[in-house]
Amino acid sequence: MADTARIKSVVMNADEIERALTRMAHQILEKNKGAQGIALVGIVTRGDTLACRLAKKIKEIEGVDVPLGQLDISFYRDDFAIHLSPEVLSTKIPFSIDDVNIVLVDDVLFTGRTIRAALDALMDIGRPRTVQLAVLVDRGHRELPIRADYVGKNVPSASNENVRVFLQEVDGRSEVEIIALEQGKRAGSAPLGGE
Repeated sequence: MADTARIKSVVMNADEIERALTRMAHQILEKNKGAQGIALVGIVTRGDTLACRLAKKIKEIEGVDVPLGQLDISFYRDDFAIHLSPEVLSTKIPFSIDDVNIVLVDDVLFTGRTIRAALDALMDIGRPRTVQLAVLVDRGHRELPIRADYVGKNVPSASNENVRVFLQEVDGRSEVEIIALEQGKRAGSAPLGGE
């Protein structure tokens, strides 16, 4: 569990996350005129979990199983050299992304550097028709010219705060928290299984 002394606020609970994902699924279908020709690719670790949830919602709405993949960007990060032993997960995209409308899914959009790395990784795999971005939370503070097409919630935050997404499948609970950063720490995802 998170250190409750550092939690400034819970900005989304489990029900609010589900409602946001339902809305995002409808927006994805509306923009793409249905589910044909789209695929969801989630950035591991929580982006792929969110992509699975979105795929289930699209199936409920449209009755179509959209292709689903997961993308590991460990070796594409611009801070790769800083992390001497990055956690390497796996990319599993069991379909061709060529000429497909890819909806890239992540939990939190912050500086844009993770998405830049994900775009590089995708382009090494194939040539999608379009790449659209779906994020559960957009917290601002962009360092690169990247924006999301689908946003669950905009959460303005200070630079001395961290916005963390916890999901039932990975952490045993679902919520979005704003957490005070400890002196000298940098913002980032919650460790697997929570804190």
